[in-house]
Amino acid sequence: MLGKLARQHDPNVLVGFDHADDAGVYQLTADTALVQTVDFFTPIVDDPYTFGQIAATNALSDVYAMGGRPLTALALVCFPEKGDLAILERILAGGLSKMMEANCTVVGGHSIRDEETKFGYSVTGLIHPGKVFTNGGAKPGDSLILTKPIGTGVISTAIKKEKAEESWVTAAIECMTSLNKKAAELITNKGYGVHSLTDVTGFGLIGHARELALASQVSLRIYSGSIPLLPGALDCIRAGHVPGGLKANREFAECVVEYASGLSEELKTLLFDPQTAGGLLISVAAHDAEKLVLDLKDLHVPASHMGAVDPAAKPLIKVF
Repeated sequence: MLGKLARQHDPNVLVGFDHADDAGVYQLTADTALVQTVDFFTPIVDDPYTFGQIAATNALSDVYAMGGRPLTALALVCFPEKGDLAILERILAGGLSKMMEANCTVVGGHSIRDEETKFGYSVTGLIHPGKVFTNGGAKPGDSLILTKPIGTGVISTAIKKEKAEESWVTAAIECMTSLNKKAAELITNKGYGVHSLTDVTGFGLIGHARELALASQVSLRIYSGSIPLLPGALDCIRAGHVPGGLKANREFAECVVEYASGLSEELKTLLFDPQTAGGLLISVAAHDAEKLVLDLKDLHVPASHMGAVDPAAKPLIKVF
C-alpha cells in the first residue's frame, strides 16, 4: 500500500521500503545512521512472560538483520479494558528481559484498549552508513547460511489447538526467544565476505529467499536436506496444523519455485511457514562459508549451510 502513495525524496534515506527490506536506514552524519523498525502481534504461547520475550526478540531481529546495534525501544500495547493487569505486567517484564539482554533501553511506549491482546516494539538502532547489510547484494557463487531452524508457525498453530507435544513447544520457544545478536555481531565484527543479509520471519523461508533473489538479481539453489527443522514441524503439517499465513505465502511465492522430484509434500509446505523471531539468512562468499558456520556454532548458533547463489535465471528458486 505504501507503494501506491506519493513518493518522498530524501537523500538521507539509505534504505526505504522499495525492496521490502527488514528495516529503514536514515543517515545522520558521515559515520552514523539510524536503523528503524516496528513489529507487534497477538499471543502465540500461553505464558505471558514468554510471549513478551518472543515479541521483543522478533522486534529486535530486523535491526540485527541490517547489521545494526539496537539502541532504544518503544513498547506497543493493545490490551482488553477489563483484562488482568498482572498479565500485562508479565508480558512487559518478559519483553524487558530481552531488551536488557540486547542492551536496548525501553524509553516508553503507547497503549490502547483492544478486545484482543497485542504486543511488540518500535526499535531504533545505530549503524555506520557504509556497513549496512541489505537483502540485495548476493553474488553468484555465494553460499547461503541459515542460523535457526524453521517451523515456529505450524508449531504455534498446534499450541493454539492444544495439540503440540511438550518437546516441540520447548524447542520452538527456545528458538523464538534466542536473539540474533551473537550472529549479527560476529558477521559485522569479523572480515567475512558477507554480501547480503535478511531474517526469515512472516513470509517464510521461500518468501524471504525470493526477496533476496529479486533484490540481488540472482537465482537461488536450496538444499532441502540441509534446512534445519524444528522437532515436530513436519508432524504438525501431517496433522493439518497449518496457519493461514502459510497458505497465503505459498499462494503468493510458489510460482517462482521449482522442486526436484521426490520432495515430500510436507517439506514443500514447511518452506512457506511464517516464522516468528526466525534466523538470519546470510549470503556469503563460498570461501568463507565453512569458517562462518563453524564460528557460529562455536557461539551456540545452530547455523546450517543450506543453499547457493546462481546467476539470474528461471526459475528464481530451485529446491533440491
